[in-house]
Amino acid sequence: MELLKKTAVELHDALRKKEISALELTKASIERIEKLDNTLGTFNSLTLDKAIETAKKVDEKIAKKEELPYLAGIPTALKDNMNYKGSKTTCSSKILENFVSPYSATITEKLEQNLIPILGKTNLDEFAMGSSNENSAFRNVKNPYNLNKVPGGSSGGSAASVSASMVTLSLGSDTGGSIRLPASFCGIVGFKPTYGRVSRYGLVAFASSLDQIGPFSKTIEDSARLYEAIAGYDPKDSTSLNLEVGDISSTLKKDIKGLKVGVIKELMSEGTSEDVKNAINNAIETYKKLGAQIVDISLPLLKHSIGVYYIVATAEASSNLARFDGVRYGYRAADCENLLEMYTKTRAQGFGPEVKRRIMLGTYALSSGYYDAYYKKAQQLRRLISNDFTEAFKKVDILISPTCPTTAFDLNSKANNPLEMYLTDIATISSNLAGTPALSMPIGFDKDSMPIGLQVIAKRLDEKTLLQASYALEQELGVYTNRPSI
Repeated sequence: MELLKKTAVELHDALRKKEISALELTKASIERIEKLDNTLGTFNSLTLDKAIETAKKVDEKIAKKEELPYLAGIPTALKDNMNYKGSKTTCSSKILENFVSPYSATITEKLEQNLIPILGKTNLDEFAMGSSNENSAFRNVKNPYNLNKVPGGSSGGSAASVSASMVTLSLGSDTGGSIRLPASFCGIVGFKPTYGRVSRYGLVAFASSLDQIGPFSKTIEDSARLYEAIAGYDPKDSTSLNLEVGDISSTLKKDIKGLKVGVIKELMSEGTSEDVKNAINNAIETYKKLGAQIVDISLPLLKHSIGVYYIVATAEASSNLARFDGVRYGYRAADCENLLEMYTKTRAQGFGPEVKRRIMLGTYALSSGYYDAYYKKAQQLRRLISNDFTEAFKKVDILISPTCPTTAFDLNSKANNPLEMYLTDIATISSNLAGTPALSMPIGFDKDSMPIGLQVIAKRLDEKTLLQASYALEQELGVYTNRPSI
């Protein structure tokens, strides 16, 4: 267990010094998964044979003293909406329960090229729609810090698997906070890069103009290393940015004296719990101690971001999920007399209530007579929200806020109140609308010993500053060394 509590950087050194083998490390991860998975509900499927095969390749290369990618041999998991050839990709939905990927996503190929063992596919809110991981068709994921609490969503399985040291790293997708929110609730780092920095080819689409893949890890440096491994241009993804990613990790430890840190006023107001406010204020004081300048920043249109998001995201979901019709692949309803009945029954039986709700909202927003009033207006307002960020970054280098106004809430406490659940993402959604890079990092604990996350946002394509500023704070606070006792 002590071995699995180590960071990817520490494990990299141990592997190179031959203090451990990649096979030992992978087998330790497998044992931990077997011990905890039934309790936490983290994995939908496992790919252990492939992981062991990869680990053996790493050990062979180490024995031959061959050059290895930095993260070679480090146990990793994939969110179950990313294709991995020959394994199931279910999106935690009944409609794809038995679907086996005929190809691998670009990020999966990049993990394999870097000789990173992939141990399995993690549980999520169905089709990545949710903030608590209670929308999975299979089972709920539980928070490793408290089994009665949610892990956050939609990438709850990916976050919980890293938090509980079942794997060292994992990948999630973030459409409105689906990496950052579970990272905050589970006390780890969750990083959403600039939109277009990481290929979405092979990611099952929810909202194509918002989705972005990113890393979960115990530390900022681990996230920087995984980001370097998966980022870059991909001609298979039409939204991929053909720009150099650059060397991020070598500049991580740079002094941040003089850095201008903007505190988003609108996200420090009513509704934010006292424990969260106190932790944020402590982070602000720590930044001052490190020589940063603190500036109050207003994003006046931020209050409209949830309304805009739930029009744009549901409209795109309505379009993207039309392909799950029982004809081409996936679940098909039996005993249907005609094609229309087959479509209707398949989608009614195959999709869960939250997915149906969003499809209906999106179809309504796109329907004749409502398109201009809803979808077009939402896209116009999205541009204005993005402009607010552009103006803010003329005054500061990074923006900070709580990742969520509260810490992890109880299982089933918001399940019957979709609007209350949607408000959980109030702090994270705007970064997806604007396409900016953002992360959540642990900065403390509330009175019930639940983790508190700080959200850090930088301007588009400035992952370097984002990670430098976060690393400096992380090292000063030292919160990342705390792990759940499970």
